[in-house]
Amino acid sequence: MSLLPCIEVEPSSPANATVIWLHGLGADGHDFEPIVPELNLPADLPIRFIFPHAPSIPVTINNGYVMPAWYDVLEMSIEREVDEVQLKASASAITAFIDREISRGIDSRRIIIAGFSQGGAVAYQTALTYPKPLAGLLGLSTYFATKDTIAPSPENKAIPIQIYHGSKDNVVPEILGQQSYEKFQSMGYAVKYATYPIEHSVCLEEIDEISQWFQTILK
Repeated sequence: MSLLPCIEVEPSSPANATVIWLHGLGADGHDFEPIVPELNLPADLPIRFIFPHAPSIPVTINNGYVMPAWYDVLEMSIEREVDEVQLKASASAITAFIDREISRGIDSRRIIIAGFSQGGAVAYQTALTYPKPLAGLLGLSTYFATKDTIAPSPENKAIPIQIYHGSKDNVVPEILGQQSYEKFQSMGYAVKYATYPIEHSVCLEEIDEISQWFQTILK
């Protein structure tokens, strides 16, 4: 499989860990690129950041308008009716990035998968089904779209999962983040949940906590 186009941000010294970070609907890999310097990561933790660009496809909820999307959203009900075939194809595309990082010498246990909104749904599917242990899974203002169909890999049964959500989010209501948290708990995962009084976005306090989480699980 050929890799999707992406942005790569290299650390000042050779990378020994990788974060693959997926954007939301209608955005692209540049969306979270500016966060890298804001994380203020220590020099002795050289992380490569990869921000893939989703392909552009027609999106049903936006009247068929073609835009960057990891999958089609068919209905904006609270349960989010989505095209699971497309979602799983996107997860396979992100799996190719993980495989490439391993081939570049990064241990799978030092690879974090992160995703915002629609990208988070793909991140959940990708990380939980990957056949080698990963370092962590970060979900931002997102939902567990494949919770009823996923076939998790036993290799990632112990993966640390961190979920952040805005309590004022009117795009992906916080109840969906809470439902994801409860589902992961019921599946036996080590999951933590935090919320902020923000809309469908991230805030500085959240970025600081993400930085500390990266440092904790990659120390």
